[in-house]
Amino acid sequence: MPKHERRHLLALSWGHALEWFDWAMFGLLSVYIGAAFFPADSVLASTLNALAVFAVGFIARPIGGVVFGFMADRIGRKRIMIGAIAAVAGASLVIGVLPDFETIGYLAPITVVVMRLLQGLSAGIEAPLGTAYALELVRERPGYVAGYFAFFNNFGNLLAPLSAFFITLALGPELMGEWGWRVPFIIGGLLGLVVLYLRRTLPETLHTTAIKAGEAADPIEQANPAVWSTVRKHWLSVVAIVFIVGAMQSFMYAFLSGLPNLANGAFEEDPTGVFAVTTGLGIFLTLGALVLAKTLDKIKLSRWFIGARLLTIPAIFLILLYSGPGLGTFGLVMAVGGVLILLNGTVFVVVANSMLPQHVRGTGVGLGYGIGVALFGGTASYILVWLQSQGAYWLFPTYVALLCALSVVFYILAKRKHGVYVGR
Repeated sequence: MPKHERRHLLALSWGHALEWFDWAMFGLLSVYIGAAFFPADSVLASTLNALAVFAVGFIARPIGGVVFGFMADRIGRKRIMIGAIAAVAGASLVIGVLPDFETIGYLAPITVVVMRLLQGLSAGIEAPLGTAYALELVRERPGYVAGYFAFFNNFGNLLAPLSAFFITLALGPELMGEWGWRVPFIIGGLLGLVVLYLRRTLPETLHTTAIKAGEAADPIEQANPAVWSTVRKHWLSVVAIVFIVGAMQSFMYAFLSGLPNLANGAFEEDPTGVFAVTTGLGIFLTLGALVLAKTLDKIKLSRWFIGARLLTIPAIFLILLYSGPGLGTFGLVMAVGGVLILLNGTVFVVVANSMLPQHVRGTGVGLGYGIGVALFGGTASYILVWLQSQGAYWLFPTYVALLCALSVVFYILAKRKHGVYVGR
């Protein structure tokens, strides 16, 4: 691969890493965020309040996906990608330095909600458009793009528990709860400056790539794309994207934030041990994605997706093994979940982008991705913890299994009706 293509992929993928770092950190540290900004009568109640705000950020994602996706399909990719990462990093920095509820009262939780909404609007386009952008820069190797981006996504997820683990180890649980949890958010905000510097030289790919590849039948439409009419024509593909993304997000966040918060909150496990397990999971996902990046182009993308997605249906029920305190059981369940996250999480965003032609990917994938994340990903951690507290823990894996099955059904239906535009 030419050096300039690697440089462009690096600029895009580091933004993904930062987004996932900030996003995972909020979910992972919800126990401390709840105590600081959303005080309540119990640790469980304040944690649920913080997880509800975690879900609020997801609600904004479809709005950001549609608005900024449409702008990216009309004015270009580069400016949107620069603005998105600036907003994500800036909001993270604000949360890191914001005074707590006891100091400024209700202004604190209101500010946190506003920052999460801002991050949601920006993150709604960062992941889908960033991947689409990369596929336009490196058209012949979608599997490599999938693995490369998954590596950096997982690296961002790894940095979250790794940061929490070492800060907790250095400061102890008491100081971690008082102020140590703020450090990763401040780091995330400062790293945004590095990503902005890297993205300054990204080339614009809108229209020119599609015209060279002949993706659309009408060159006039390519030069002045009828965005919404094309999205409506591919409505089944958009529905498929909702479930492709939503099922994976609900499965993934169950393990990345739901189970760790269950362990720290309801089961009162040793937080250092919990963060050690989640860090190990992050290392496995990061290194595994690097291996898959070199092999995915040898396997048909659709076959990989369907096979990996079907395996999640029985695997999700293994979380029922962790129904009470026990770090050993927690580690076992997290390990099994990690294998399925690797197999599915590496390809699902590229699969989503494959469902639509280039000139509407910003809008269509942003819409489907945002709805899927908001409806199913952002609520997964809350639903898991709440169902466990209500004695209906078994309902959560049933719910996720149904989403996974629907994602396969809609993918097959959309593929037969409209075909795919990446990885034929």
